[in-house]
Amino acid sequence: MEDLSRNKILQVRENADEVISEQNINQAIDKVANQIEKKINNEVPVFLCVMKGGLMFTAALMQRIKAPLVLDYVHVDRYRNKTQGSSIHWHKEPDTNLKGRLVIIIDDILDEGYTLQELIAYCHAKGAKNVLSAVLLKKKLANKPVDIEPDFQGMEVVDRYVFGWGMDYKGYLRNQSSIYVINETDGV
Repeated sequence: MEDLSRNKILQVRENADEVISEQNINQAIDKVANQIEKKINNEVPVFLCVMKGGLMFTAALMQRIKAPLVLDYVHVDRYRNKTQGSSIHWHKEPDTNLKGRLVIIIDDILDEGYTLQELIAYCHAKGAKNVLSAVLLKKKLANKPVDIEPDFQGMEVVDRYVFGWGMDYKGYLRNQSSIYVINETDGV
């Protein structure tokens, strides 16, 4: 994580523009939870949280899902607290046996699609019966390098660097209750 001063972090937050309010986020999560409830039928899915960004979205979804489920997580990243990513780096694989299970991968945002593509392939390789994906946000990209769509998505967001609701700015500001775009003068 880049060591930024408290003043720099506060400056980034103050200069950022709110693009999605907490109220709109909660409405989107309600929608996704309802869609998941309808889709899982009588199965007990494995909710596979993608750490760290997917933590808040996963917790909020779990509070709304009444059906039984198993929670596990993976810790992978492409960004490593930077603003641009490269190859997938694995920190932790799930503990749950995925063989024959319905797995729902839950992440904060779908942008280029590399991470989600690799996680879906991983789950299938581990014998998952079915793999679905849920993201809070899908970034509107003009040219997406990976042709992949989430099964469930809360909202779309502009193709800018966003933070809040689990998404970070250089490792900071994940805890914001709304979603913001970085002011370009603060740099990414």
